[in-house]
Amino acid sequence: MNPRLEPIEKPDDPKMQSHYRMMREEYGTVLTPVKVVFARMPGAMELVGKFQEFHADGIQLEPELKLMVETLISEVNGCDFCVDIARSEAIREDLGMEKFNALTEYQTSPLFSDRERAALAYAEEATRDTNVSDATFEELRTQFDDREIVEITWLNAMENYNNLVNIPLGIESDGLCAIAKSETETEHDE
Repeated sequence: MNPRLEPIEKPDDPKMQSHYRMMREEYGTVLTPVKVVFARMPGAMELVGKFQEFHADGIQLEPELKLMVETLISEVNGCDFCVDIARSEAIREDLGMEKFNALTEYQTSPLFSDRERAALAYAEEATRDTNVSDATFEELRTQFDDREIVEITWLNAMENYNNLVNIPLGIESDGLCAIAKSETETEHDE
């Protein structure tokens, strides 16, 4: 399926042209949400950049847990693009894919710690119901401090936001996992 709005391959805006170049360098392609959404709303690119900056530097949760939470939320919502970019990041960070491949079984799989299960259960319940039970919250509290709970809640909200931009516009996978695998194989060969 193609996006519902035609991707803009050559934006007129000089800042967007610069963003396209940087994305090609970082990801090997220009991300479809950028071509569909931000090429039409260039001012929003700065806001997203601030969110990404905060995500990278302001969230103190371990990187693997951050990506697992985001991936699970996107799987629950059916956002193929977001699953693809999160999994590609896991590949780029050399986190291993075993847990990512088993996310749907996080509740019973021995691969996951109690800490990971608590975060994933909280994010899944909040995504499905926009609220969580007292029992789910108390289990989260046994594993995380207040700041970490807020970080998980923020990650959940931001990933749901991303999903709600991409899914209605028909934005699907960009094949970023394949690009990341290819890049890491090339790096290992050198």
